[in-house]
Amino acid sequence: MDPLRRSPSPCLSSRPSSPSTPPCEMLGPVGIEAVLDQLKIKAMKMGFEFNIMVVGQSGLGKSTMVNTLFKSKVWKSNPPGLGVPPPQTLQLHSVTHVIEEKGVKLKLTVTDTPGFGDQINNDNCWDPILGYINEQYEQYLQEEILITRQRHIPDTRVHCCVYFVPPTGHCLRPLDIEFLQRLCRTVNVVPVIARADSLTMEEREAFRHRIQQNLRTHCIDVYPQMCFDEDINDRILNSKLRDRIPFAVVGADQEHLVNGRCVLGRKTKWGIIEVENMAHCEFPLLRDLLIRSHLQDLKDITHNVHYENYRVIRLNESHLLPRGPGWVNLAPASPGQLTTPRTFKVCRGAHDDSDDEF
Repeated sequence: MDPLRRSPSPCLSSRPSSPSTPPCEMLGPVGIEAVLDQLKIKAMKMGFEFNIMVVGQSGLGKSTMVNTLFKSKVWKSNPPGLGVPPPQTLQLHSVTHVIEEKGVKLKLTVTDTPGFGDQINNDNCWDPILGYINEQYEQYLQEEILITRQRHIPDTRVHCCVYFVPPTGHCLRPLDIEFLQRLCRTVNVVPVIARADSLTMEEREAFRHRIQQNLRTHCIDVYPQMCFDEDINDRILNSKLRDRIPFAVVGADQEHLVNGRCVLGRKTKWGIIEVENMAHCEFPLLRDLLIRSHLQDLKDITHNVHYENYRVIRLNESHLLPRGPGWVNLAPASPGQLTTPRTFKVCRGAHDDSDDEF
């Protein structure tokens, strides 16, 4: 997969030039290409924001996977060898860290979720998760409709939800299907097969094909959505990713010595499972999708599609006040509104939000 996949810059117009305004013939260079340097300098100063949520039942390695993705101790875990099981998450909990690499700052917010499906009665167990996602949309909307807005509105909206499928080897559970149908209407969803080292290679492929069939049968549109491929290059790249989703992943936040080099992996009696080795698992595909190739696209779709859906519905519920143009009376959303699935569909916009600063 090409890690240098380009996404449309929000600062550059994607509108094709009109036939009535042909390009002007230039007699020499004027320095237009310096605009790219200006954008890079501005982006380096502002930094970037990325908010990710991990969902799945307890014991699937969600916290370890987050630490593996960013090669940081984003989530603290118990030291190995103590025999103490990691505590189960009892409520939604978010942590924020600033990660810097080669001068580029990333403000990362990770939201852990309750052990999904762990209870005996799982009726409406998705309400806290959907409510949290829509609550972030509501907070952003309330800031956006102010007469005097902040120069930079804090963006706590969930840009991606990684959904951990237990490695049963059979198919998606009815609970998974019901929740994914609701979740995909609200946020970008990337499903993964957790703890894939518990399955053989043949079992992984068979399990993947059954899950893909479940997704098609129940019209669950996970990321990257086919309808948002902007050109032939996007279509080629995303088609390869769609063929491999859900990724079979293994998480590990400890290094081991293999053939004279340190690698991230899980040590077993029969050897070491290298998480960054494609022959062992598909963790590199997940990392490339979330960070190296599609991070900005995840944010663009969140802003231009999912948030826009929420915004349109909420504004349609309001009425104009007799104070002049621009005044909108929009009461805060009720808990019932936050957990109700939103089915209104809008097209992806041509402009993106790039004013990320912290």
